[in-house]
Amino acid sequence: MRGYFAIGIEGVSKVMNLGNLIRTAHGFGAAFVFTVDADKRLGRVPPSDTSRTPDHTPYYAWKSIEDMQLPGGCKLVGIELTDDAVDLPSFGHPLKAAYVLGPERGSLSPEMLAQCDHVIRIPTGFCINVATAGAIVMYDRVRTMGRFAERPLVGGAPRAELVEHVHGGPITRTGKKRRTLDG
Repeated sequence: MRGYFAIGIEGVSKVMNLGNLIRTAHGFGAAFVFTVDADKRLGRVPPSDTSRTPDHTPYYAWKSIEDMQLPGGCKLVGIELTDDAVDLPSFGHPLKAAYVLGPERGSLSPEMLAQCDHVIRIPTGFCINVATAGAIVMYDRVRTMGRFAERPLVGGAPRAELVEHVHGGPITRTGKKRRTLDG
């Protein structure tokens, strides 16, 4: 898969939800996981993180939004049920992205929303569990950014196998015309 992603929570207070989210992030190959303004009890690995994610994936516990330090070019994507949010199935994931969810029984703060380059929503009738919401977004990212066989138009397994990518020679671009270096 091209690019990278990270996922985190602002203001999380439930240790088990954080553990479920970061374990799932580890499974999907997150570059790092994070919390912002989290409950002080979250200084240890939650028992629900059975893969012990911080042993394999960087974990950042930022005290405030001002303390956040995302890599250069990384787009912050808020996941929130707002009127102006883009529905997840219609969203084009940035190549380099950090996704942030709000706390249980709450929302992303206005300050966090102001920092977001994009805000997306999962098209559900009401808020769902924070770890479940994160898993849905990560699955959608992997599904759209990865290389998989096309889905069939009817139910069932794909009819065609994924065609292996063939690397060609280097390509240079001059205006709108493309040519290879060897001719």
